[in-house]
Amino acid sequence: MILGKPIWRFALLALTILLLLSLAISEPTEKEIFDDEDSEGIEELLAVDDEAEQEQETHGKFSDAEVLTKAQRIVLELNSDSAKRVIEQNEYVLVLGYAPWCARSAELMPQFAEAANTLKALGSSVVLAKLDAERYPKAASGLEIKGFPTLLLFVNGTSQAYTGGYSAEEIVIWARKKTGVPVIRVNSVTEAEEFLKKHHMFAVGVFEKFEGPVYEEFVKTATADNEVQFVEVSNIEAARVLYPDIESSGFFLGIVKSEPERYAGYEGAFEMEKLLQFLDHNKFPLVTKLTELNSVRVYSSPIKLQLFVFAKAEDFKDLHEPLQDVARKFKSKIMFIYIDIADENLAKPFLTLYGLEDSEDTVVAAFDNQISSKYLLQTDATPANIEDFSSKFLQGSLSPYFKSQPVPDNQKEASIQVVVGKTFDDIVLNSPKNVFLEVHTPWCINCETISKQVEKLANHFKDLNNLVFARIDASANEHPKLQVVDYPTLLFYPASDKANPIKVSAKSSLKNMAKVISKHVRSSDDAPKDEL
Repeated sequence: MILGKPIWRFALLALTILLLLSLAISEPTEKEIFDDEDSEGIEELLAVDDEAEQEQETHGKFSDAEVLTKAQRIVLELNSDSAKRVIEQNEYVLVLGYAPWCARSAELMPQFAEAANTLKALGSSVVLAKLDAERYPKAASGLEIKGFPTLLLFVNGTSQAYTGGYSAEEIVIWARKKTGVPVIRVNSVTEAEEFLKKHHMFAVGVFEKFEGPVYEEFVKTATADNEVQFVEVSNIEAARVLYPDIESSGFFLGIVKSEPERYAGYEGAFEMEKLLQFLDHNKFPLVTKLTELNSVRVYSSPIKLQLFVFAKAEDFKDLHEPLQDVARKFKSKIMFIYIDIADENLAKPFLTLYGLEDSEDTVVAAFDNQISSKYLLQTDATPANIEDFSSKFLQGSLSPYFKSQPVPDNQKEASIQVVVGKTFDDIVLNSPKNVFLEVHTPWCINCETISKQVEKLANHFKDLNNLVFARIDASANEHPKLQVVDYPTLLFYPASDKANPIKVSAKSSLKNMAKVISKHVRSSDDAPKDEL
């Protein structure tokens, strides 16, 4: 589960992004240049920050702006001269390739800076750096940064793709796992309480001893997973701080989230693949809000049945709690996702698939990503209707949705009939006549020229009683028997075999098109002229 905006909106968005990035990319001159003579100077600047932080602790806390500014200075700003050297001189370097005009880069930048601050506080050896790929294209190409934003981890100079989440916490978890800290060990109730303050979601493993086949599978799972922080504990009282319902005997794995469905315990065999599957099916909230930063994770979820609720934020407040109750009944079978209908970047591409891109009312839709089918709730979006819709969706008893414009008022004397999704059967497939169909879209460059050709053909053959000329806008109408990917497309449906339409080349001359039509419809009583 990509897509123009009015120029003024684009300009406003670009200006907003530039203003945001002015905070993220303004660095001390020494740091921007970062040549050999300045490397010690940067360490001195960071040392000054540490001294300022210690002094601040005696007088009061930093403001949010001060914390962000300090975090941004921790992120090295690479350029053509420094990129290669920084990567070669450090064992671990996590690089963010960005572009100033990229909205997702702007959204990720403060998360990246916050992650750098946290990793430094944890004593991590990972260096976080960023590169303006538009300003330094040669350096970006050398690092194989091809899109924005791109995150790459360099381990002793060799890169690997980033596969984690995009919040600061998720970046920290991923970076620590890839640099040798897949599991955090908690030894006491106090440590457990401190751990709870710092982590919103985690997997907890309880073992009598940190050894043996079961424990080894746990560690393998922690290393293979890219998004969930793992914590291990043997002290049962400390374990109950993290997961209150843990029994005192044997071993245990559970996942904890900061939402109403807070705890989920694993009950199967301790095998890495099964443990990973359990995490994949339980790490999301009952209802996940889609954002730019979590979209990749949502789309790649192993739960292939996904139900989407598009609603205004104020309308969703009343629906959220009852929707969670519905989602709980289909947990691990259907993924429930909320999208703010006012968010054009996220909502509009989906709603366009239904022909509802201008809708302001709540829309409930579903996708089966295994068979690429879509469905639409066509009654009111009440919890009861959503539950019934979900049940039928799970059972496979819903009819796929095909978008259609309203049924037009075709005049009988019109030379070309306008077809929509709802009338495709009547006008094309079920008609006893031959049908010449023009399939077009508004953005098609050559469609206007072909439309004029078709109008000439329709006028030329207007006296034939067994031939209908029709056209359909494929951008706004769908039908399961109309599978077209190129526009314009011309199809001739013989009256005797509507299941096998004949494709007519849109590049043919007007005369050749007329010959193809004549070949199939000419009769001794009703023959058209041979020449146009």
